[in-house]
Amino acid sequence: MLERIVSRYRRLVFFTWFLTLDLIMFGAFVRLTDSGLGCPDWPGCYGKATPLGAAEEISSAYAAMPHGAVSFSKAWIEMIHRYVGAFLGLLIIGIVIMAWRHRKVLGNSPRLATFILFAVCVQGAFGAWTVTHLLMPIIVTTHLVLGMGLLALLTWLAAREKQHPPLHSGEQRWLPWVAGGVVLLFVQIALGGWVSTNYAALACMDFPTCHGQWLPPMDFQGGFSLIRGLGQLPSGEMISQHALTAIHWTHRNFAFIVFAYLGVLALRLRKDPGLAGPATLMLALLVAQLFTGLTTIFFQWPLLIAVLHNGGAAGLVIAGVTLLVRVHRSPSTRVSS
Repeated sequence: MLERIVSRYRRLVFFTWFLTLDLIMFGAFVRLTDSGLGCPDWPGCYGKATPLGAAEEISSAYAAMPHGAVSFSKAWIEMIHRYVGAFLGLLIIGIVIMAWRHRKVLGNSPRLATFILFAVCVQGAFGAWTVTHLLMPIIVTTHLVLGMGLLALLTWLAAREKQHPPLHSGEQRWLPWVAGGVVLLFVQIALGGWVSTNYAALACMDFPTCHGQWLPPMDFQGGFSLIRGLGQLPSGEMISQHALTAIHWTHRNFAFIVFAYLGVLALRLRKDPGLAGPATLMLALLVAQLFTGLTTIFFQWPLLIAVLHNGGAAGLVIAGVTLLVRVHRSPSTRVSS
């Protein structure tokens, strides 16, 4: 009976973790297909539960603006994202109930699961504000970063449910370095989200220079003004090309710092058999991110590559947090070299 409870809990945790990863990928698809306002209200679609019930309103909006934010395909893309997000919330509620009810059997504190429930509620609120604030860049970027944060928390929850190979003695010394790498990764994810939500992915069409220069004309103040509408400066004027260039250039160059830091760290950590798996995954994903990032520039932001680039960032979060959990737990499992 006890083994069955533990097995059910673990299956629920890993299914929820996998669905979160899928939802992040689909969220990128929503953003990149401009479907975020496919249903311009929340939580329903023109007050209806599905786009089928809102067929008249969607048809009218599409007839008035055929190339606008509303169409049947965009409405379904947006609503499917909401349906899956709601289902994810129910799964997390189930995890919390099991974590508290069977905390003695599971052998772990239910506090992490409870915090994840709080995090998904905050994420849901930002999902609503994304629509009600008309894709305001700071709201959309925060929604993306919180989604990655939710994935990180669920990765931590899942990782502590698995048995890991013992680590060599002294591996815990790498804990601050791994934590620093995760922080750098989230900064880069925020910068990437800022690029995406401001549609600055094609602000520099050449590489490694930008507009043929290492330091092109840039407007950092305008590009990184946080409180403003989509495509606007705080003054209400249209955002300039120089501001978009500053956004793109910053994300591109910070990527080299993250690539070097995580690459060197992963090469060192993969020497330990207990860390080799996630460290090797991190190295592979870093190379993949470099490839998809360059492909995005040279092939002018193809949808599939852009979604894969977002998925690669999620994969790096998984690898980084898994390394963090294993190094953090190493004192109780470490062995001599």
